[in-house]
Parts: sequence; structure tokens; C-alpha cells
Amino acid sequence: MLFVSTDCDKLGLGSNSSPTAPTGPPAPGSTIVYTALGASDANGVGSSVVCIPFTDCPNGMGYVPDTARQLKSQGFPVTLQNLGVATFAIGSDFQMLGQQSGLPIAGNFINQEMPYVLKNSTVVTIFAGGNEVDAITSALGKGSGGTDPAGFIDQQVQAFGTDYTTLLNGIRANAPSARIIVLNVPNMAGLPYLAGASTAQRQAAQRAAVGMTTTVVNRMTGQNVTVIDLMCDARSYQPGYYSSDGLHPNDAGYAYLASLLVTAITSGSSPAPQMSCPAMTLVS
Repeated sequence: MLFVSTDCDKLGLGSNSSPTAPTGPPAPGSTIVYTALGASDANGVGSSVVCIPFTDCPNGMGYVPDTARQLKSQGFPVTLQNLGVATFAIGSDFQMLGQQSGLPIAGNFINQEMPYVLKNSTVVTIFAGGNEVDAITSALGKGSGGTDPAGFIDQQVQAFGTDYTTLLNGIRANAPSARIIVLNVPNMAGLPYLAGASTAQRQAAQRAAVGMTTTVVNRMTGQNVTVIDLMCDARSYQPGYYSSDGLHPNDAGYAYLASLLVTAITSGSSPAPQMSCPAMTLVS
């Protein structure tokens, strides 16, 4: 079974929860105050110019500084707060899960990034899921889940949803005028870094990633959150978009992510994410 059965209302992501949020594109020439939450991808790890966390880094080649540059080229003054830190996970539970499995997860979005969202942010972007999927598969490799690895994965997907709800609520409390744009989780089993992994590991990565995307992130469209669909975009799986480690994008891959964000920011919307597509079943 591929899809995860998760009670979306328990996660705060059901259709009955629709907080007021800014809508529509920014006025031409208006100032965009952009705060980015993320991990190594926000720093541009794998690109030709990696940024130090919490710096403006105007020449950085990761998707965050590239997004800021593209917005500036379109006439928008931009104030950037890049909160991304390599290895970070969404919450302390995934931080602990990863550490117990031998992964060097040094912090988390909720405790170390969310409090520093600029209060006057007009746009906040979030990209979470990759380190969480790796934490889950690493824990399974260490024996977590016992005879029910699928059940363990599903529990972790639900925890991911709970953490995301906490994160969204905190951002809205800190920056009530911000549009929130999130990128869903691509099928990690289809990325080059897992090409040589066992079938069991790739199946676990797929179940976790698809569950996070379909039962957590994609459901946020009902909360006035703009969701960018990486899961069902074939470009997410092009080997030429990845650096030598097979996990982090290269300059071209980050430019692809930045182009999606710039379009979402300047148009005020993004195509609705798909709830089913061939990319969700790459591993049988």
C-alpha cells in the first residue's frame, strides 16, 4: 500500500480550517520582505556558491538568493532573511529520530528558525521533507518499526503533519501579513542518491515522501497556503539537475526551484498540486 491513511483534521489541515491569509500578487515595484525556512537546500549546498546561514549572500546560487535576485530583476526591492541551516529538520522529534539513527541533524525549523521570521514578512517559503525522509529510513535501518515498518512510516508522516501545523501557526503569529508558499516533497526514491539503494529502502523513502506530500503538504491549499508541486513535476527527477552527491541540486536545479517560487510570488498563485501521478509509484 502506497498512500498513508492520516486524519487530516487531527493535523489541522482539514477543509474546516481556513485562516485568513494575504492573497494576490504584489503590486509592481512594491517591496518584498522574504523569509525562507529550510535546510541545506536553502543554503545552496551542491551549487557553485554556497551561502553561510543568516547572510544576505547576493551571489549565492541556491534557490533562496536566486529567487531574491530574480525578483529584484523584475523591479521589486527585496529584503531577504534566509534562515535555512544545513541538516535541520522540521521539528525536535525528527531531529532526535535522526540523531538516534546516526544522522548529524543539528537543529530544527520550529525551535531555531520560526522565532526569527521577520515580523513584516510579505512572503515566507518553506521546504521541508528531505531530511525527515532520511531520518525515517535510517531509523528503519537501525531496527525501528520492528515487524511493521509501514506502520512506523505512517506514524512519522502524521508527526510531520503535526509539526507542520505548529510551524504554520507560529509563522502566522509572527508574520500575519505574509503569504506562505511551501514546496511539497518529491519522491525521494526517484532521486539519484538512492539509485543504488536496496528496494526496501527505496520503498520506505517513497512511502514516506508520498505520504508527506499527499496527506500533509498538498492539503495546505485549504489553509490559503500556496503549494508548489515538486512531486508530480518530471523535472524534479532529472539527473542533470543534481550535484555529484545525487541529493542536492546543482546550479541548474536550484534555478528550476527559484523559477517556480518567483512565478508563485509574482502571480499570487500556483497550479493546484496533483493528488495522484506516475511519480508517486516509481518503486513497486
